[in-house]
Amino acid sequence: MAAAATLPLLLLLLLPALPAPSHAWGVDGHLTVCQIAQGRLSDAAAAAVKDLLPSYAGNNLSSLCSWADDVKLRYRWSSPLHYIDTPDGLCTYSYDRDCKDEDGIKGRCVAGAINNYTSQLLTYGTSSTPEYNLTQALLFLSHFIGDIHQPLHVGFTSDRGGNTINVHWYTRKTVLHHVWDASIIQTAEDDFYGDSVAGYIDTLKKNITQGEWSEQVSSWEACDKNQTACPDKYASESITAACDWAYKGVEEDSTLEDPYFSSRLPIVNLRLAQGGVRLAATLNRIFG
Repeated sequence: MAAAATLPLLLLLLLPALPAPSHAWGVDGHLTVCQIAQGRLSDAAAAAVKDLLPSYAGNNLSSLCSWADDVKLRYRWSSPLHYIDTPDGLCTYSYDRDCKDEDGIKGRCVAGAINNYTSQLLTYGTSSTPEYNLTQALLFLSHFIGDIHQPLHVGFTSDRGGNTINVHWYTRKTVLHHVWDASIIQTAEDDFYGDSVAGYIDTLKKNITQGEWSEQVSSWEACDKNQTACPDKYASESITAACDWAYKGVEEDSTLEDPYFSSRLPIVNLRLAQGGVRLAATLNRIFG
């Protein structure tokens, strides 16, 4: 991965204009994670993020939070880095057992990618000629911390995290994975926020700072054993949520309507909030 991450910055800046495949968490999901994170950065982390972002992005990390999806067709080596496949029906995650690509190469999963790009970013400021493309490392890390909080990005091997389970979201045909990437978020925006992602993000931020999650935030931010990043913890949470909520009660050609939406939206809200808080905490540790 490190070798691939040294592609010229010019190529990096041109690629967001390319046609994009489907997005993990959807564009609004990744936007949400990064906007929550950006408001929680320390002064040192905010300065480093501003320094590493391309000039056209200004100081807006969220504007490039879906970049890693946009480049999957060009950077084909990066596709396995967005998810983890776990044994069918087991509902647990193990790095040694599960973090590998389809060829069995260890470390090529979203948890391994988070560890890799965290290590790269820890070299920031240590050399006038960096070994890595740290702009890319920042964009990949920001995206992958979002991905690992989407429950079906740590899903069963045979259905590819719900990608082969056909369902109807109300009247629209889709797959279960897309329901969790985008449909639940879009329906919430339509029903409660006048189709506004800004209103949706505002509500999540308020629940983080003064609402139902405010007393949990410090535990979300913490990493065991003084780690800089702790993706194994997030992956374990996601496969548990996948079993308890995403897969539960769903069969091929299920129609998912109000009961599924209303009971699963709180899980989506929680995972987006946790992703944003933890992205900020990770960047604060890296650049602090």
